[in-house]
Amino acid sequence: MSNRITFPSDFVWGAATASYQIEGGWDEDGKGESIWDRFSHTPGKVAEGHTGDIACDHYHRWREDVALMKELGLKAYRFSVSWPRVLPQGRGKVNQLGLDFYSRLVDELLRAGITPFATLYHWDLPQPLQDAGGWPERDVTGAFCEYAQAVSRALGDRVRHWMTMNEPHIISFLGYLDGVHAPGHTSREEMLAAAHHVLLAHGMAVPLIRANSKDAQVGIALDHYPQIPASESEADRKAALLQDGVLNRWFLDPLDGKGYPQDVVEHYRSDMRFVQAGDLQTMAAPIDFLGINYYFRYLVRSKEIPEAQNMPPTQFSTGEFTDMGWEVYPQGAYKLLKRLQADYSFPAFYFTENGAACPDHPDAQGEVNDPARISFIKRHLEQMHQAILEGVPLRGYFVWSLLDNFEWAFGYTKRFGIVYVDYPSQKRIPKASANWYRQVIAEGGFPTD
Repeated sequence: MSNRITFPSDFVWGAATASYQIEGGWDEDGKGESIWDRFSHTPGKVAEGHTGDIACDHYHRWREDVALMKELGLKAYRFSVSWPRVLPQGRGKVNQLGLDFYSRLVDELLRAGITPFATLYHWDLPQPLQDAGGWPERDVTGAFCEYAQAVSRALGDRVRHWMTMNEPHIISFLGYLDGVHAPGHTSREEMLAAAHHVLLAHGMAVPLIRANSKDAQVGIALDHYPQIPASESEADRKAALLQDGVLNRWFLDPLDGKGYPQDVVEHYRSDMRFVQAGDLQTMAAPIDFLGINYYFRYLVRSKEIPEAQNMPPTQFSTGEFTDMGWEVYPQGAYKLLKRLQADYSFPAFYFTENGAACPDHPDAQGEVNDPARISFIKRHLEQMHQAILEGVPLRGYFVWSLLDNFEWAFGYTKRFGIVYVDYPSQKRIPKASANWYRQVIAEGGFPTD
């Protein structure tokens, strides 16, 4: 017996990308250097010495890519704007050729009946701003506002859906604490200041976007990680709560007007000198939606007590992992939505990223079959649908990603796309998952066992 899952008729079906991961054209038409240009050209920073110099060559193949989106039936496309393509120095003189590229892209999307969702910042900070200190320096917030003004003035008459930032946690933690992303620093104080200034710049930019884009829907995209205690012990529950604070509440709470979570402030033992009067109010600028990027959960085991003194684990891995080594845990989508609805006051949600890396290759017939990705997306959508039935205001879903692309420090060794990219030829091959997703969009749902 097969049942059918049907999503609301106005549910937004989309796909997502990011500028540095797909565009290429890294030094064309007046574009300035980004921190990822510098980082990827630094030996040893990216797998196999890969760079985003060409990537998917979207800068030249954007018409082909929009035609592909139309063929797939996408209702929306989430893309990011390259800050150094628009403001090569990070601030000051606007590069009109860079702005024109995004203007043409938006026009082509609208002609294809695809709603543009623009993200202002997906990690490619102009290198001159990093040379001046980057996100740990407060001055970068003013530069971001200048950038937000330039882009929203140019596109605001046609773009109605905006995200200021993508994943402040990754920007700050992986870029300034762990050092595995650009600019590759390893300082906890820099990380904390960077996280604060990213959220502050977001709050400062929200009213600017609204002023330049009539009836705009403005939000932000966060990466979310359910934290599951490995056992019922107090030690594991305490460890999971703290890790939830570090990875989730540190960003959610200030956006919702709650300030920084006190348990995490005490954990960091930082003087937080970068917080100035009025900052927390600015960071809590009302938004129209929260973007949810979800890939995996954490099972949390306390390190505060010896293993022999802890209770036996009651929660275990599913044993299923993507090519990134990330555990597949579809229930996390439902748990996240229910938790966000219960604990916060955000008016609506979009799943702005969700997908799986798989070791895809064309077969002898030139087709790319990726049943694991179809299963991943389907099971996550089932969980989202259940949350919608229970009243969670989830408005849409953006699969990550439209195209195989430059996967940051992993270079081109990981493939997230529903469309295969043969990098030497730049040929696009829709995978089985793309054809499945096309049918889901056309029918507004899918059969489920």
